Amino acid sequence: MSQVESIDVERLRWFVAVAEELHFARAAKALGIARQRLSRTVIDLEDELGTKLFVPGAQPTQLTDEGRELLTSAREVIARAEAEATRPEPGEDRPVLRVGFVPGVTVSKWERIWGERFSYVQLETIPLAAADQLTALRDRRVDMCFVRLPIDREGLSAIPLYREVPVVVVPKDHPISLFSEVGAAELADERMQDASDIDAAAVTFEMVAAGVGLAVVPHSIARLHARRDLVYRTVTDHPDTEIALAWPASETTELVEEFIGVVRGRSERSSRAQRADQSAKPTTAKKPAPQRKPTGGKGASAARGARSSGAKSKRRGR
Repeated sequence: MSQVESIDVERLRWFVAVAEELHFARAAKALGIARQRLSRTVIDLEDELGTKLFVPGAQPTQLTDEGRELLTSAREVIARAEAEATRPEPGEDRPVLRVGFVPGVTVSKWERIWGERFSYVQLETIPLAAADQLTALRDRRVDMCFVRLPIDREGLSAIPLYREVPVVVVPKDHPISLFSEVGAAELADERMQDASDIDAAAVTFEMVAAGVGLAVVPHSIARLHARRDLVYRTVTDHPDTEIALAWPASETTELVEEFIGVVRGRSERSSRAQRADQSAKPTTAKKPAPQRKPTGGKGASAARGARSSGAKSKRRGR
């Protein structure tokens, strides 16, 4: 889209958030804005471009062909803008944290939070094929990586983050499309494809559309490759998949620890950097003022008189 260069980068970020989540409420929450404001921005963007970016009334939310085209262009524009913003001044050497992610993982929320809290550190996010996730870590091409389990964990640390429900992808006119979820019994008589190669999901979906056979994939992969002629339904009794954040155990640096905190939802107040900054500040505790004892004069006489009166009162009370 030739007009994309004239669109404000912030509005492009908001569109990308919806396009990646395919859910307005979740995207608005990740961006920290009202859902109505996000919807209004997308509608204005569609009016400005003169085309629909999302399929009207589609449940779940789906991109149109024009929407997918804008998503590709928007990512390029945003990447250039971020590269320009993070370009170091002459003589400045900024630290870099390289984080890989496999298909289906959305990193925009964590990128945004990192940029707000650690603007002095460049966060470089690197898309990786699922088949390349372990090699990228072993070869130190990335410092950390969002991976699909299971992986060979030798020499690695890994934190499981969330699980993904499996869905079956079917043509939109298939009988299964009438259900919200299905079980193994409903799929027993269907011709199924081997969809274990996540990196080849686009080809697999093409085969589903051609009637070659159905495919069971993680939910995020179905969203990533959503098409008008296909729908996906939850499979209730099929093994789910798990996403984890992994890194070489010997390279657990301060930056790695900080990124773990961002991903786990640690607040800015409780971040390691904040605690370190606070602990570095000198503290001066005020010593309690010493209690002065009466040493004579009117004050001492008054004090003795008060004690004497109190004692007499107690005796009269008995």
